[in-house]
Amino acid sequence: MKNARTLLSGYGMLLVLALLGAVFSGLTLTEQPATDAAAARRMVAAIRAQAPAAKRVLVAIRPTSADDLLATSLRGEIAAAGLEVADVVRGEPQALRAALEKLVAQGEHIDAVAAGERAGSWLVLREMGELFPALGQPPIVVADTVVWPVFLKADNLLNIASQIAVIAIMAIGMTMVIITGGIDLSVGSLAALAAVTAARLIRDTLGGVAASPAGMTLASTAAIAACGLLGGVSGAVITLFRVPPFIVTLAMMLVASGLAYLAAAGQSIYQIPESFVWLGRGTGLFGVPHAVTLMPALYAAAHVLMTRTTLGRALYAVGGNAEAARLSGVPVRRVLLFAYVACGLLAGLGGVILASQLKSGSPTYGAMYELYVIAAVVVGGTALAGGEGRILGTLVGALIIAVIQNGMNLVGIESYTQKVVLGLVILAAVLVDQLRRR
Repeated sequence: MKNARTLLSGYGMLLVLALLGAVFSGLTLTEQPATDAAAARRMVAAIRAQAPAAKRVLVAIRPTSADDLLATSLRGEIAAAGLEVADVVRGEPQALRAALEKLVAQGEHIDAVAAGERAGSWLVLREMGELFPALGQPPIVVADTVVWPVFLKADNLLNIASQIAVIAIMAIGMTMVIITGGIDLSVGSLAALAAVTAARLIRDTLGGVAASPAGMTLASTAAIAACGLLGGVSGAVITLFRVPPFIVTLAMMLVASGLAYLAAAGQSIYQIPESFVWLGRGTGLFGVPHAVTLMPALYAAAHVLMTRTTLGRALYAVGGNAEAARLSGVPVRRVLLFAYVACGLLAGLGGVILASQLKSGSPTYGAMYELYVIAAVVVGGTALAGGEGRILGTLVGALIIAVIQNGMNLVGIESYTQKVVLGLVILAAVLVDQLRRR
């Protein structure tokens, strides 16, 4: 029993995350086309074996991301083998037929066809010799398949990270608040307010669809600052008047939501530049979205703050025993104020990322986000009573929630059942926290 408690007091949720990944990997095992360089190399070797004198190779794929990867790999391997790519046809059978007609009209020839898994079965390829006698019937090499979990595909893993980025970023501030023994129910409404504020400033003040990058940055910064100000108002009321955080932040949730609807006049604001999606949808190194890159950077900074600074120790001290912390010289009011301001700022950042992802601002954004954010914090091992928790644990909690939702989507579980499962996960996390305290 003692060993179990020790495990749970550390990063035992990492084991839960790994277990969930293993379960959903097993449930989503399917036969999929191989798209890497090794698969392309095998296809080129097969072309060499079936048509030793081949020089020109036609590549036929469907318009999917997997086939695009295969085509990219094939280009490199065909060139490396000293062959020539006659054409890369990306589309449905009609597009391939049109491409073949063009080759005939130009007097071109092809010696082999490298096709994606689905494209290899098209009749226009299988009956090429009859449909286009001038081209003959060259050998057709089709991509082989591998058994691999859909859950572990790179696109799906990036999708999980992208979906949870906003929740995870907002959960950093919520972790600080809950560690101090408080709670903030306003984060979802603050995110909506930030999205609307940034979009409206861009539309009405900074040039609309012609806004410059500097203007969009200014609008986003102002929106985040406004949310930090409202977070500061919540913190001031809680510290100065000793009003329970639940009541104060519930009121602020309504205030922020109302302000968002007033600012947007109840409508979505979408007159913003296409380049505004850089933060939410843009990708960087290895195709990783910028929002996903920002997420671990913020967690690393928050981890250092909570574990290596006086302020971080003060947050834990206030949550453990506010009166004892005060008697020890900790500026309790300023520490609490910092926690709520930080929570507001991070909620505002989450709202700006939402607006960037959806290229618009709407007062409906962020609905129910406060519950998902709190769930990520609790599942990550932060005690609702305060004084205990880890920032990196919150990241694990957010990933657990994202993996559960994504995995249930992949196996075809409807949304209503997903809510039941997520509720049970949160309840289990709370029960684990209670057992750990005994």
